[in-house]
Amino acid sequence: QVQLVESGGGLVQDGDSLRLSCAAQGRTFSTYTVGWFRQATGREREFVAAIASNLGRHYADSMEGRFTISRDNAKNTVFLQMNNLKPEDTAVYYCAVDLTPNRLSGIENYFTSWGQGTQVTVSS
Repeated sequence: QVQLVESGGGLVQDGDSLRLSCAAQGRTFSTYTVGWFRQATGREREFVAAIASNLGRHYADSMEGRFTISRDNAKNTVFLQMNNLKPEDTAVYYCAVDLTPNRLSGIENYFTSWGQGTQVTVSS
């Protein structure tokens, strides 16, 4: 099982940017798809973006254009660059691994290893 650690969250203002990181520990995840999800208080967890080992990318419709997912396999890390943040982006952001090679999906059940999450708060 892959252990994931998210970092980079924080308190920012409307319109600011943040870059989240998801680091794998103990095992490389270069051959897996890695996804980002988020969960706001009182709401269900929702898909944000995913990146496959072949660098294919998939975004939730509402995120594309503001959010960019990337990976650095040498550092065993996946990033989520978030620009022009809005208060409605406030949530705990989680990364997760899909063990099926190059599958790109926003279906939560496909992701089997999850990090603990990092809080992103956007003030208006």
